[in-house]
Amino acid sequence: MEDKASSSAKLKTVDLDVPLHTIGFEFEDISAEKVSGNLHLTQKCCQPYNMLHGGVSALIAEALASIGAHIACGYKRVVGIQLSINHLKPALIGDFIHAEATPLTVGKSIQVWDVRIWKIDSSNSQNRLLIASSRVTLKTNMPVLENAKDVGDWLKKHAKL
Repeated sequence: MEDKASSSAKLKTVDLDVPLHTIGFEFEDISAEKVSGNLHLTQKCCQPYNMLHGGVSALIAEALASIGAHIACGYKRVVGIQLSINHLKPALIGDFIHAEATPLTVGKSIQVWDVRIWKIDSSNSQNRLLIASSRVTLKTNMPVLENAKDVGDWLKKHAKL
């Protein structure tokens, strides 16, 4: 049986980002200063050699940075315009990873976010190994499209404001 915190985290993920929910990602912190979460690696997020797929790392990086940027600009629309990612070490099926996005620059029309992904030691969660480092640049403060008016409401429901 799942504990209440785990159920709540999964609910946040399905509310906020369906692709992340599909691979099993669970949010931890959601704010304009930090967006973070965890993922237990399964076949859904690994390439044929049973290692974390680089595209999944990029998906996590852009999603977390976009959510943080959306909050930081007052829930206006944001669009990723550049993503750079370095894959430093492998993570394998069965591993747990932790991802964290923090803003480097929050301007009126451009934000730059740093996203890091660590593999967590299963015997000691304080031990972690950096496996990917990313920088995401986003255009911000754009008008929200009519079909996406409720996106900000979902974030406000779960964000630490």
